[in-house]
Amino acid sequence: MALSWRSWLANEGSKHLFLFFWLSLNVWLFGKTFLLYNQGLQYYYLHQMLGLGLCISRASASVLNLNCCLILLPMCRVLLAFLRGSQKVASKKTRRLLDKSKTFHVTCGVTIGVFSVLHVAAHLVNALNFSENYNEEFVALNAANYRGEDPRKLLFATVPGLTGVIMVLVLFLMFTASTYAIRVSNYDIFWYTHNLFFVFYMLLMLHVSGGVLKYQTNLEEHPPGCFNPNKTLRQNLTGPKAFEELFPDYTTEPFPEDLPVPEPLVQNSFMRICSEEPKFQSHFPETWFWISGPLCLYCVERLYRYIRSSKPVTITSVISHPANVLEVRMMKDDFEARPGQYVILHCPRVSALESHPFTLTMCPTDTKATFGVHLKVVGDWTERFRDLLLLHSNQDTEILPIFQQRHYPKLYVDGPFGSPFEESLNYEVSLCVAGGIGVTPFASVLNTLLDGWKCYKLRRLYFIWVCRDIESFRWFADLLCMLHNKLWQENRPDYINIQLYLSQTDGIQKIIGEKYKALNSRLLIGRPRWKLLFDDIAKCNRRKTIGVFCCGPNKISKILHKLSNSSNSYGTRFEYNKESFS
Repeated sequence: MALSWRSWLANEGSKHLFLFFWLSLNVWLFGKTFLLYNQGLQYYYLHQMLGLGLCISRASASVLNLNCCLILLPMCRVLLAFLRGSQKVASKKTRRLLDKSKTFHVTCGVTIGVFSVLHVAAHLVNALNFSENYNEEFVALNAANYRGEDPRKLLFATVPGLTGVIMVLVLFLMFTASTYAIRVSNYDIFWYTHNLFFVFYMLLMLHVSGGVLKYQTNLEEHPPGCFNPNKTLRQNLTGPKAFEELFPDYTTEPFPEDLPVPEPLVQNSFMRICSEEPKFQSHFPETWFWISGPLCLYCVERLYRYIRSSKPVTITSVISHPANVLEVRMMKDDFEARPGQYVILHCPRVSALESHPFTLTMCPTDTKATFGVHLKVVGDWTERFRDLLLLHSNQDTEILPIFQQRHYPKLYVDGPFGSPFEESLNYEVSLCVAGGIGVTPFASVLNTLLDGWKCYKLRRLYFIWVCRDIESFRWFADLLCMLHNKLWQENRPDYINIQLYLSQTDGIQKIIGEKYKALNSRLLIGRPRWKLLFDDIAKCNRRKTIGVFCCGPNKISKILHKLSNSSNSYGTRFEYNKESFS
């Protein structure tokens, strides 16, 4: 399969180039800081004491500062949604980079993990060197109190050491709980441990305030390695103590600064002369400059989100669909959303702290204020939420009349937030592929087209939906039929191409019926032949750019991604997009 470099650049090239740039930036910053501490005169005496441990610890710290600064920005969901929705970022390629915010967040996290190991290893060597290389000449430079002091005291009895140990434990918990296995098996563990980031940042601000590593401040008065005549005379020419007491007028005094140094004291013409002892000072904590801005921005956004979502929504109806899917329709004052966006639901009666993202399947419009989500009951949180909403957890419940509605629990909605599927209406031709419950992002798009399609750039939509069982198609069968009938009435039957694929044949007879007659002819058995599908779409849309949107299993996503990067003989270019909650 030939590779189209233009398609590759549009789909993966920008991400790979950015990751390469990010890696290069971290390596450059590490190298520059390493050379500074290895060759900088202000660190001469400290380097003599600690060696390469100083250079590696400070170089890795600079990389950690950068990544701890930027790792919070991808989590500023309101900022990302504003940049996307307000068209502040005009380029479509640049807006698609915003969809990689989760990837960038993970990249920064992995970088923090790698360089934290390097930083800890270097400081373990530094603690040992502080103990073994204790220098009585430079008392202010020593972190140890005496030669041979137990290095463990530097790790557990000092603020920098103790906070560093705790931060390592916090990072270990966050990293292990972020693995795919734990996130899938027990999301609660991931969620709670990830919120330890606030503890990590507080410890980090204390960690850098210890001032263990110091630099020399008087380089002009005392160049490193210089000759100090006053010190030499005091050491070599000082008389006995009894002589000094009997004849105080004849005791040795330092050379005045304005007198020339006797020739015998100068070994060669290149020896530099110093007039005072070296002075050392701790660095101002640079980490505060790095993390204060993003941390304040993130805290302000979280406060804004808390205020915005502080008022509970009004649940208008709850519908139990086949295959353990629950639909919740709500209303909220001044709530606005675009097709493809998602919200975060928080129900205090289910969990005091836990919340989860769900894609909007219905957006409010000028004519209706209702919006809704479909959620698959697959975990503890969704099971408890379903039991609170439905009269009986094992009974299908339709929309209840107003006078029969139960007292629903309080539900808070945070959002909406942006996603790649907002772009589906900005292409002239779009291919939307859903797997199972992954149809939810496209449901809001279809609902929007049902209200009116002429105001959007989209002129042709290919909708592919793959499900394992026939009952899953009933989630949005009515919506698909209504949209199909509407387009036929407007003489635009070619506007949407619907293909439904049933991967398992059990119970196929259940969809046969007059109600879904429009869908029966579009129901196919088996899995899509993706290569033939792409070739057919490319042939019908020559020399056009087609947006490919996928929300489903990774296997389907990888196939579509590969085909989007492939070349074709029709001059058609496919741009790949994938759902990823940040």
